Amino acid sequence: MIDTGLLLDLMHCKDASDWSELLFKLARGQGFDRVLYGVVGSRHTRFESAFLRSNYSPEWRERYDRNGFAYVDPTVGHCLASTLPIVWEPGTFAEPAQQALYEEASAHGIRSGVTLPVHGPQGEFGVLSFACDVQAGAAFRREVGHALAGLSLIRDYAFASSGQFREQGARQESSAPRLTRRELEVLQWVTVGKSSWEIARITNCSEATVNFHLANVRQKFGVNTRQQAVVKAIGLGLISPEDHHR
Repeated sequence: MIDTGLLLDLMHCKDASDWSELLFKLARGQGFDRVLYGVVGSRHTRFESAFLRSNYSPEWRERYDRNGFAYVDPTVGHCLASTLPIVWEPGTFAEPAQQALYEEASAHGIRSGVTLPVHGPQGEFGVLSFACDVQAGAAFRREVGHALAGLSLIRDYAFASSGQFREQGARQESSAPRLTRRELEVLQWVTVGKSSWEIARITNCSEATVNFHLANVRQKFGVNTRQQAVVKAIGLGLISPEDHHR
């Protein structure tokens, strides 16, 4: 049975962190201890700019984002083309890259789950995934079938109540720090694992100049490391996790 009081609390919540905790609590009430909710303004918007809340392991989330796994994740592809939920099974991850994705996720306690598409009235697109660390199979599918009505209700309330936070994120993104063309270029090379020395050779400038640009980027983003700068730039949609230079 779903806690309708928590659903109403979602609608009246004014703090994004408190909202996330309510969503996670609703999911636990349906038997899922891992949740991911992400929405973009349209299906044409890059996923890196999504309003996203999750209690997946931070290590897995960072790796997923840094490698652009959303672009090979079959659950995302399904949700783009369908309004029906998709239950994760071994056959869902058919291609080698998808199988590797599933194996890595399983190692982080995300072994089985169900993902519900989010399609908003203004063209918004997103996913709401409920996951747990149990073996996929007939028993799990039956449990999902029993919980599906409640999960769908959570999805609808989550989308309706998250609008205020998505708008806040859009305002913050519009005021994102501006990077120069050279700073963006240097940061893109960092994204694909190049050292300062390698970037200096590629861009035909000194290593000191590369480090100067990276220091500027860290200062603009308010972070301490180049890896943190990469994650933030991807999240803001300033650079792509895909390597266009290979």
